[in-house]
Amino acid sequence: MFKYDYFFHTLVPAFLPKNFKASKQNIASTQSSTHKLKELATCSKEELFKKLGSSEKGLSKHEAHKHLLKFGANIISENKKANPLLVIFENIKNPLTLMLIVLATVSLYMDDVRTAVVVGGMTLLSVALSSMQEFRSSKAAEKLSSMVSSTATVLRQNDEPSSDEITTQSNYKIHESHSQTIEIAIKKIVPGDIVHLSAGDIIPADLRIISSKDLFLNQASLTGEAMPVEKVAINEPHEIESMISAHNICFMGSSIESGTAIGVVCTTGKETYLGSIAKVIESAAEPTSFDIGIKKFTWLMLRFMFVMVPVVMLVNGFLKHDWMGAFLFGLSVAVGLAPEMLPMIVTVNLSKGAFALSKQKVIVKKLSAIQNFGAMDVLCTDKTGTLTQDKIILEQHVNVNGEKCNHVLELAYLNSFHQTGLKNLLDVAVLEHSEIEGLAVNEFPNKVDEIPFDFNRKRMSVVVGKTDNSHLLITKGAVEEMVKVCTHVEKNGEILPLDTTMYSDIFNLVNEYNNDGFRVIAVAYKNIPNSQQAYAIQDESQMILAGFMSFLDPPKESAKKAIKMLNEYGVSVKVLTGDNERVTTKICKDVGLDITAIYQGADIDAMNEEELKLAVEKANVFAKLSPDNKARIVSALRQNGHTVGFMGDGINDAPALKLADVGISVDTAVDIAKETADIILLERSLLVLEQGVLLGRKVFANIIKYIKMGSSSNYGNMFSVVGASALLPFIPMHPIQIVTNNFLYDLSQSTTPTDHVDDELIKRPKKWDIADIKNFMLIVGPTSSVFDYITFGVMIYIFDAWHNEALFQTGWFVESLISQTLIVHIIRTDKIPFFQSTASLPVILMTASIMCLGIWLPFSPFAASLGLVALPTEYWSILGVMMIGYIFLTQSVKMYYIKKFARI
Repeated sequence: MFKYDYFFHTLVPAFLPKNFKASKQNIASTQSSTHKLKELATCSKEELFKKLGSSEKGLSKHEAHKHLLKFGANIISENKKANPLLVIFENIKNPLTLMLIVLATVSLYMDDVRTAVVVGGMTLLSVALSSMQEFRSSKAAEKLSSMVSSTATVLRQNDEPSSDEITTQSNYKIHESHSQTIEIAIKKIVPGDIVHLSAGDIIPADLRIISSKDLFLNQASLTGEAMPVEKVAINEPHEIESMISAHNICFMGSSIESGTAIGVVCTTGKETYLGSIAKVIESAAEPTSFDIGIKKFTWLMLRFMFVMVPVVMLVNGFLKHDWMGAFLFGLSVAVGLAPEMLPMIVTVNLSKGAFALSKQKVIVKKLSAIQNFGAMDVLCTDKTGTLTQDKIILEQHVNVNGEKCNHVLELAYLNSFHQTGLKNLLDVAVLEHSEIEGLAVNEFPNKVDEIPFDFNRKRMSVVVGKTDNSHLLITKGAVEEMVKVCTHVEKNGEILPLDTTMYSDIFNLVNEYNNDGFRVIAVAYKNIPNSQQAYAIQDESQMILAGFMSFLDPPKESAKKAIKMLNEYGVSVKVLTGDNERVTTKICKDVGLDITAIYQGADIDAMNEEELKLAVEKANVFAKLSPDNKARIVSALRQNGHTVGFMGDGINDAPALKLADVGISVDTAVDIAKETADIILLERSLLVLEQGVLLGRKVFANIIKYIKMGSSSNYGNMFSVVGASALLPFIPMHPIQIVTNNFLYDLSQSTTPTDHVDDELIKRPKKWDIADIKNFMLIVGPTSSVFDYITFGVMIYIFDAWHNEALFQTGWFVESLISQTLIVHIIRTDKIPFFQSTASLPVILMTASIMCLGIWLPFSPFAASLGLVALPTEYWSILGVMMIGYIFLTQSVKMYYIKKFARI
């Protein structure tokens, strides 16, 4: 017997290797395991034992040892702990991180402690957050251990029991002289072992049933569907659609609700269905669209650096013959080009977004998921609990004409109320109808007998006493089996014979309900005037069919509104469910999802990667899916260029949650789903996603603002630096001045996370577009150089700064800082700044403060240490005119850019 509270710590690793790539490799592994299971499910019992090297007597100790060496221990994954230092090192290898570390070191070497502290601190924060996320992800795989118990009861041929085997008191009677049941650690279970199962057990491996009695399994851990399923000892047909629906296969991690069985182990450990899920969960997460965007932008800036910095060094070295000075100047230019505040801007943006989302009942586990949330253009969601209430309710109780009938409900209530066996979800749904509670029980207070449910007849009966001492036999069950024991029907208050015409009408009515996605059971009764003490199955005959009850997990009221809202914001919804096609179609219609095409799990299994890429674009509903089906669909959508969100709450959803750009779960989900997800909803509703999507888009818009502000301005400055270096007899700006200028400019953008975002920028999903950023740099960036060169002319020809190095550098320092700071207001919107779109108060105050600081610095006590001198009074009026012209020119260039490229 299994122990529910046992955590089998050797099943999964505490820390996992970064380099292990999951998606395609692990999905392919799952398909291979499925193929093997299909062979074992469809072959005869004799072939089954032959393929597994076993027999009905079980394995001997020697054979079990050989199988253990061949197949390995029955554990989901190796317990290999990664070195935390290696995990940190992997995160440091990021190009942006390496670049910022180098620049922080250079800044420290140049005695610019301020820049070194800021750049180094932001880098450290970024590495720490990434490493913490890496360690947290490994916990998801650990949670799988709670699904598997410590021991199992197996049949082994007589051998001297080892120290880890405990012989039970009961022997296997058929082979009593040869075999006995023993209890062993589940890690010792091997393919070919015969396992004894009973109610309450958790399946310890993937196995095929070879004998069973009333076996009722809950495999919601794999399908997400709460309705128990029947498992029987049959040979599945070779054309079986989906292994997850096989009637003779029990999957590791599912549990037995009722009945007993004997099964032979087919696959263990990593080769099981649960093991394949663990492979995906424990692997390193694939880069999301946010990760890829940051990386591409970093390389874009590095390419500019590799070109501009050497040019600056060579020009200054050859012309001024001071190679050390040229080297230091070049490094300061590199610092000026680098987006050293990017980690801080990103982190502050994302943290602010996470805090805002927490007020909307959304908990963010992984900060980068917020941007992916906003960029998401496809949301894949499970049906159960997301579109539906995750609660089976009694929708209709009708007579054979399809008309509402309280008598049917009354009979069903008595049956469910008095039965002593396992009350399934349908019984619970009937009992929750309070309008007939008391009425029926008071009229029939005494229970006389009960005929339990079994899977051969697929029905159960109770017998209740009436006030006249006669008895009433009430039976409910599967329609086909119920009709077999009925000879009459109750129709419009009359009892009529069940003839061929009526038989046809009944099944037409039931088929209509089934096609609408309802689960239908029939209710019948028989009056027994002569009281008897006991009743048996043969008494279920010559009964009167009263009518039918239809059940459904109904759609949420909020689902229809949520889907409409998501579509308006450019997010297409696709339903991925383990439920059948008819039920899924019914729910989708009820929530207003226009079905474009439907594929089932068997269809997905038959597709190659290219076919699947086409199918996921065509269809928006996928039914009867296995966990690897869901993972393949998410992977195909991402390969097609979509930013994919996946919402799920079951173990079967974990692989897809892992592979999605943003995994979304709920606080009531299983631990594994919550550990794997990036975002947790405290309210299980798609409506909660609305604020998350909009906030994610605002966060991304503000991040892109910073990138465009910094990259275009810095790029323009480099044109000015190269020209000034070639023309002037001295360096145009000291390294300390460049770094200070850059620091103050970055500081002016530090309030960007608080900025308003134009409505037009959040109506549609926004993704990283490196070509757009590059074009913006190339077109808008040089605009600032125009006014830099005007400043050069002013300083040389008006203020004679050709012979006054400090005056020239001060004049350019002030103009450069103020012009860059002004551009914050122009680039932050595609509208006319200050008139059509105004920045947030923190942005206005910060930019104003930086400009005032820039004006004050030449007159401050720090001027000498920065190499700055007081500027002539005439300079400020000239600067004011230039800034007005700068605003108009930059706005004009920006509008030209928007018109030409139709985006910003």
